[in-house]
Amino acid sequence: MAETIKNKTVLITGGTGSFGRAVLDRLRAMKVREIRIFSRDELKQELMRIEMGDPSVKFMIGDVRSRESVDAAMRGVDYVFHAAALKQVPSCEFFPMQAVYTNIVGSHNVVESAIAHKVRKVIVLSTDKAVYPINAMGMTKALMEKVAQSAAREAARSAQHRDTVIAAVRYGNVMLSRGSVIPLFVRQLREGKPMTVTEPSMTRFLLPLTGAIDLILFAFRHAQPGDVFIKKSPACTLGDLALALNELLGGHGRVKRIGMRHGEKIFETLASREELLRAQDMGDYFRVPMDVRDLNYSKYFSEGDRREVALEDYTSHSTQRLSVAQVKRLLATLPEFRAEAVDLLAAAR
Repeated sequence: MAETIKNKTVLITGGTGSFGRAVLDRLRAMKVREIRIFSRDELKQELMRIEMGDPSVKFMIGDVRSRESVDAAMRGVDYVFHAAALKQVPSCEFFPMQAVYTNIVGSHNVVESAIAHKVRKVIVLSTDKAVYPINAMGMTKALMEKVAQSAAREAARSAQHRDTVIAAVRYGNVMLSRGSVIPLFVRQLREGKPMTVTEPSMTRFLLPLTGAIDLILFAFRHAQPGDVFIKKSPACTLGDLALALNELLGGHGRVKRIGMRHGEKIFETLASREELLRAQDMGDYFRVPMDVRDLNYSKYFSEGDRREVALEDYTSHSTQRLSVAQVKRLLATLPEFRAEAVDLLAAAR
C-alpha cells in the first residue's frame, strides 16, 4: 500500500477526530505527498496544525453538509477516507434530522463529489449500530452504507466513472476513542467518583484504535465496488470492563448502575446472517460484497436463493468473550491507555 499511496493526495473528512489522528500518523509514514484534513472545528484544526508542524498536512474548514465546500476540498484528491459523522447515540436520538444531514446527506455529498472529481478510491466508515438499527445514529449509518453502495453500483456501470471504487468498513467500539467509555471510567476513577455503568450485562466489541486503522487499510488494499469489510473482534461485558479497569488502576473504585441510555442495545451486531451467507472469510476479516441484483424482480419469483439460512448473526454476544484478566492484558498493551491513565497506573504500583 505504501507504494500505491506514495506521492498521492489523500482527503480525510472529520480528520480531527480519533480516527483522523491515527490514520494521519500511518499515512505520514508512507510518504504521502499531501494529506487534507477536512472538518468544521477550527480550534481542533489549529491545535493539530501546531502539534504536527508538517507542511504536507493541509487543513480545510468545511462541512460535509455543504457540497460546495466538499468540492473545494476534493479537487486533485486521489484517495478519500470519510470519517465525518455524528456518532453519539443519545444526541442523535434527540436531534435525528441533524444525524440525517451529516451522516446521510453529507456522505452522499462526499461520494458524489469523489466520483465527479475522478477520485480513485473512497473508504467510508460505518458502525456495528448500522446492523438491525434501533437508534437514529445506527439508522443513518445504515442508510449511509446504502448511499455509498448505490453510488458504487452506478459508478461501476459508467464507463466514465468506473475507476472510482467506493467501499465501506464497519467496526464496533474503538477503545479509548473520543467520547467512549474507557476514558470516562478513567476520569471518574481519577476524580474519586463511581464508574457509571449503564447495564453491567451489556456486551460490546473491543477494538484497539490500531485495529480500526488496520481494517481501513486492509479495505483500501482489497476493496471492490460496494464492499463492506468487517474486522473480527472480541467482546466483553461493561461490568467486566469496569472491573478490569478498577483492578488495573488500584482497585479503589466503585461501580454505579445508571440504566440504559436512549437508543442503546444490550448487544451489538457486526454482520447479519443474511450478509454472512454471501460473505468471504478473509481470516481476521469478513468481506461482504454488494448485492448486485437489479430491479427486475420477476426473475426471482420462480426461483429464490436456495442456500440454507443456518448461520447466526455475528454479535458481541456470540463472538469471543474476554474475561476480566484478558481485558486487563489487552488494556495494558495499548499505549493510548497508558498515556490516559499514567498517574493512576503509577499510583497502583
